[in-house]
Amino acid sequence: MNGAESLVRTLVNGEVNVCFANPGTSEMHFVSALDRVEGVRCILGLFEGVVTGAADGYYRMTGKPAATLLHLGPGLGNGLSNLHNAKKARSGMVNIVGEHATYHVKHDAPLTADIEGVARPMSDWVKTSRASKAIAADGALAIEAARVAPGQIATLILPADTAWGEADGPAQVAKPAPPAGASADAIKAGARALQNGAAATLLLGNAALKGKALDWAGRIAAKTGCGLWSEAANARVERGAGRPPVAQLPFLVDPAVAALKNTRQLVLVGAKIPVAFFAYPNKPSVLIAPGCEVIHVAAAENDLEAALEALAGELNARDTPPLAHGSTFNVAPPAGPITLEGLGDILNALIPANAIVLDEAITSGRTFTEKTMGARPHDWLSIVGGSIGWGMAAAVGAALGAPDRKVVALLGDGSALYTQQALWTMAREQLDVTVVIFANRAYKVLFNELANVGAQAPGKNAISMLSLAAPAIDWLAIAKGFGAAASRATNLEELALEFKRALAHRGPYLVEVVF
Repeated sequence: MNGAESLVRTLVNGEVNVCFANPGTSEMHFVSALDRVEGVRCILGLFEGVVTGAADGYYRMTGKPAATLLHLGPGLGNGLSNLHNAKKARSGMVNIVGEHATYHVKHDAPLTADIEGVARPMSDWVKTSRASKAIAADGALAIEAARVAPGQIATLILPADTAWGEADGPAQVAKPAPPAGASADAIKAGARALQNGAAATLLLGNAALKGKALDWAGRIAAKTGCGLWSEAANARVERGAGRPPVAQLPFLVDPAVAALKNTRQLVLVGAKIPVAFFAYPNKPSVLIAPGCEVIHVAAAENDLEAALEALAGELNARDTPPLAHGSTFNVAPPAGPITLEGLGDILNALIPANAIVLDEAITSGRTFTEKTMGARPHDWLSIVGGSIGWGMAAAVGAALGAPDRKVVALLGDGSALYTQQALWTMAREQLDVTVVIFANRAYKVLFNELANVGAQAPGKNAISMLSLAAPAIDWLAIAKGFGAAASRATNLEELALEFKRALAHRGPYLVEVVF
């Protein structure tokens, strides 16, 4: 058995059963080992940003890390943007990055790079395996690191000679340690803040936004009358009719400040103090009001379900019926020209029950989360790290992680162009993904940002850098070229028709919305 095979067998021992890959020469022994070892499904991505984004989406839906296989420093570099998004979302994954043979590195071949240096900013754990007999044990450490709650990025660098050298066998992987509980003092402090009469907001993040944890939060809000909010971007929220109505903090500074202006006590469970995405002249970076007291009940690393259960117990809210949003979806889809309000109404009416919705619509999606609060129950996944090019790739992983559920990816055209190659992987694997591209033919958000940062109105050069209109991009041709079905809508009636057609289709289907 060589080192590569011992590593693959270790991955199987650690229940890492999916490998998103874009390999090269230095990884060929690992590729060969995947042929000889049962238990790992191999998914090819045509660009490394698809590979890392898919691993993020997979973890968000399964809670299990996948492996990625990347080619040397440049291949890892191509995947960094979506590794950034995954790290911000607290997704676990094991990156296997090929390296030149240890004796070859000194010759500075064309693809030689400081792989550890490239990996560290977007990884929680990094190691280069130096011997074929050590690679299995190193692989086990990587899996264990990826499983640390709520999830970590582990990057294991595999020199070619450690892959082809003799190894003793696979390693066993330790069971993940349970997340730590919140302290009793923190629970009591949170309870005091929520019932002492001052205006209070319960701000949720990470695992507090799903399952039983969310139910406890709904009971607490019903008992105390506190505001119930989530961070502006979240890895996964269970939402829709019948579930607790958690409002999402706005992306823009002024609406976010307005949302929190009356909050005098901010109780954090799995969330951080809210800050602006960017700095703006004469606007605050921290979004809470001056003098607002912040109570840290539990961090993302804690057992958030247990923390919220304990908080509910401290408030005598265990038997309080949780808040539940009423249904708003039993309406006819709107008609007329494309508007942002109309887009939100279409989604509210047509999102299927149990769907997984990925939101990277940026400008076009400003109404989506509020409008769909009472849609059929669904999961909502956001681009937590803010680095565009995530949604198309993450949809691949989400669909693989939950193959019995319809995946709906809502994307701006500028964002989708970063990882359009994901359409090919969807077609190859026949993943049940409906992709909706909002084609406003621009990096539209940046026209708004020119004004927000106090820059002058766009002139010829600025417009040329922000416009996608000359030539117009043909998404139908792109989709069909990658093997996916596609259609176009230019008004709300057409969008309702084409969206329904896409949802009824088994496999990838792209709808281009032109406006």
